Amino acid sequence: METSVTQLEERTNLVTAPPAVPPQSIAETVIEPKPGWRAIDFAELWQYRELVFFLTWRDVKVRYKQTVMGAAWAVIQPLLTSLVFVVLFGMMAGMRERTNVPYLALVFAGQMAWQFFQGAVTTSGQSLVTSANLISKVYFPRMIVPLAAVGAGLVDFVMSLGVMAIILVFYGIVPPIQVVMLPILLLGVVMTAVGVGSLLAALTVAYRDFRYVVPFLVQMWMLSTPVGYQMEEVYRLLDKAGIDQSWLGLYFTLNPMAGFVQGFRWCILGETLDPLYMFASGCSAIVVLIIGSVYFRRVERRFADIV
Repeated sequence: METSVTQLEERTNLVTAPPAVPPQSIAETVIEPKPGWRAIDFAELWQYRELVFFLTWRDVKVRYKQTVMGAAWAVIQPLLTSLVFVVLFGMMAGMRERTNVPYLALVFAGQMAWQFFQGAVTTSGQSLVTSANLISKVYFPRMIVPLAAVGAGLVDFVMSLGVMAIILVFYGIVPPIQVVMLPILLLGVVMTAVGVGSLLAALTVAYRDFRYVVPFLVQMWMLSTPVGYQMEEVYRLLDKAGIDQSWLGLYFTLNPMAGFVQGFRWCILGETLDPLYMFASGCSAIVVLIIGSVYFRRVERRFADIV
C-alpha cells in the first residue's frame, strides 16, 4: 500500500511540477533610453501617439479643474492683458494714433502668439516634476510629457483665435490673403515652445531653482518682444535717440518670438513684415528646437532616479 501511494505521488509530481528551465535560456529585456546626442525620435513618438493624446487631454482637464470660469480663462487672460497694453501703450504713450488698424486688434493678434508660447513654456518647464509618479513607475519616451503640455496650449490658442475673429468682425476688418500662412507661423511658435520647454523641463529636474527662474525669464522675454507695441516704434525711438539700428538683425535672430509676433500681425491684419527678419526668426526657432531636444534626450535616462 505504501508503495502504491509513493508511486502515485511521483506520477502527480511529474504532471504538475513545472519543467526546469536552465537559467541561461531565460531572456531578459531592458527598456531604457538610448545613449548619445540625438534629437527627437519621431518614430518612437509615433508609436506612443495615443499616450500623447491622453496626457494632453489630462493637462487640459487639470488646468481648469475646480475653477468657476473654467476654460473661459483661456480667453479672459489674453484679452485683459491686451486691454492693459492698449491703455499703457495705445492711450498713454499715443501709439494708437500711429497705426493703420485698431490698436486692440493689433495687440491681440500678437498676444495670441505670445500667450500660447508663454503658457506652453511655463507648463512644459514644470511638466516632468509634476509627472514624477508616472515617470518613476513606467518607461515611455519622456519627451511626450513636455510635448503634451505644449499640445494642451493649442486648445487655448483655438479659443483665442475665435476671439480674434470676433474682434475682426467688430471693427469690420477683412483678413488678407496671407492669412493662409498662419498655420506655418504657428508651427514656428510650437517649435520654439518645444525647444525652450524641453530644455527647461530637463534643467528643472536637476536644478529645482528653475521653478523660480522660469516665471521671471518669461516675463523679461515678453517685455523684450513687441507684443504690446510695434517694432516701428522701436525704430522711431532709436532714430530719435541717435542710436545705431544695425543690432536689430541680431535681436531678431536671438529672439524668434519677435519675428513670429510680427508675422501673426502680417497674416491677420496685413501689417508690414521684413522677410529677412522672418527668415532669421525661423532659423533661430530650429536651432532652439535642436538644442532643447538634444539636451533633453541626453539626460533623460537620469530622470527616473532624481525626479
